[in-house]
Amino acid sequence: MSQKVASPTGKKFRSKPQLARYLGNSMDLSSFDFRTGKMLMSKLNKNRQRIRYDHSQSKGKPDLNTSLPVRQTASIFKQPVTKVTNHPSNKVKTDPQKAVDQPRQLFWEKKLSGLNAYDIAEELVKTMDLPKGLQGVGPGYSDKTLLSALASALHTSSAPITGQLSAAVEKNPGVWLNTTQPLCKAFMVTDEDIRKQEDLVYNVRKRLEEALMADMLAHIEEAATEAKSLKEESNDEETEESGDDENNLDDSIFPPEPKDALRLRLKLIPMQKPAPLSCLLSPTQL
Repeated sequence: MSQKVASPTGKKFRSKPQLARYLGNSMDLSSFDFRTGKMLMSKLNKNRQRIRYDHSQSKGKPDLNTSLPVRQTASIFKQPVTKVTNHPSNKVKTDPQKAVDQPRQLFWEKKLSGLNAYDIAEELVKTMDLPKGLQGVGPGYSDKTLLSALASALHTSSAPITGQLSAAVEKNPGVWLNTTQPLCKAFMVTDEDIRKQEDLVYNVRKRLEEALMADMLAHIEEAATEAKSLKEESNDEETEESGDDENNLDDSIFPPEPKDALRLRLKLIPMQKPAPLSCLLSPTQL
């Protein structure tokens, strides 16, 4: 005896698969009893529990496996895999070279553009002029940015500064740029450059030596003038005192002061001879 199920529209179905094909995915018929035409509550509860279990499985479980992972590649040879942990003995975590060699952003020197130095009077300090051999490279560079980049490289890096050695950096700086070097073309320091710098330093030290010598001589002359004026004032006072003593007292009671008494009373120390110029300043001390 065949069972039939009628829909509200009057369509009849002779089997459960025929009903499932008609409804499609719009309804779950796994807990539907075709013979009685009712939903079985026991099967429905089981399906709900299974769905909840599947959702909890999708969140993931803690992997308690301590074995090293294996690279899943189509290769007949086993390739090594580095396992990174928080243990102090882990070489990957405690490798100092990895911490030193940090990646740098391209054209990071541009962040230094627009920065100016001011003195205590809030006046702009004039920047130094770079030699003609130092030429910038890259988009939107300027002499001030290049100067700041060179100063930063001198203070933050112990490697020699050679500039961008690759000639292809001018064609595409975004690809061939060496971030460890400042944005300037490759340059070479010659013996002539070193000789010019030595002459410049020698001239500056010579001018400083002359200025210090002139200042020392001015102090010596000022001290001598002050000592001379004090000596003249003391002589005048001594002359007045001796005149009053002659009128009131006898010379036998108060004998006149010797010649060097004024020098001893004022405790005047003779001026020392200034040190030689070579002892005052030397190029190595500057």
